[in-house]
Amino acid sequence: MVRRAELAERLHRVRERIATACAAAGRDPAEITLVAITKTRPAADVRLLYELGQRDFGENRDQEAAPKAAQCADLPVRWHFVGQLQTNKAASVARYADVIHSVDRLRLIRALGNAARRQERTLTCLVQVSLEGPTADASRGGAPPAQVPALADASRGGAPPPQVPALAGAIAGEAGLILGGVMAVAPLGGPAAEAFARLAATAAAVRAVRPAATIISAGMSGDLEEAVAAGATHLRIGTALLGDRRPPVM
Repeated sequence: MVRRAELAERLHRVRERIATACAAAGRDPAEITLVAITKTRPAADVRLLYELGQRDFGENRDQEAAPKAAQCADLPVRWHFVGQLQTNKAASVARYADVIHSVDRLRLIRALGNAARRQERTLTCLVQVSLEGPTADASRGGAPPAQVPALADASRGGAPPPQVPALAGAIAGEAGLILGGVMAVAPLGGPAAEAFARLAATAAAVRAVRPAATIISAGMSGDLEEAVAAGATHLRIGTALLGDRRPPVM
């Protein structure tokens, strides 16, 4: 099987990169969870990666993720939803996702909590932090989560760092949800190491109040080394693992 051999080689290379990055940072590779981002890829790739030992998979569009998760319902994998999530999609995503990386507003927290309780599931949620431009450096004591200002790039989502502790508290207080930690995407064109250092500081502020929120989801194919150096626990790897994107699988 050509595709299986290709995926095996790619998985090996990614794991080698992670091991090398961990050695440079003085960390144990066992601390890192590799999330295979399978967007635009068929369920067959999920199955092949599962055979190769991969257990965590991520998607960013419910329209693609829901049927893919259903096709792989017989596999004991963990599904991570990593894309921007509309409130009206919360009920659908709550049916299959185990970890939701992109929680950035109170209304979404309430919708996810309601969906989790209705479906008798428990969802791990991460607060998405905006590291975009001046918004990410908003002055202390910024607007409350219900009044999140416009982001430098709203399509990437995320809450400014001053609002993150309040959102974390809201997740922790919502029945059906577990506060896992934080997530961020490095700004386009900026130094990833600097951005991830800011994320690490925000994560530390959350852990100071809620010690169990240990997840730091950061780093993709092009910047996983910088993420590991900054303390990331979860890496969201797509292209390096599965190759260039294809038209979405529907």
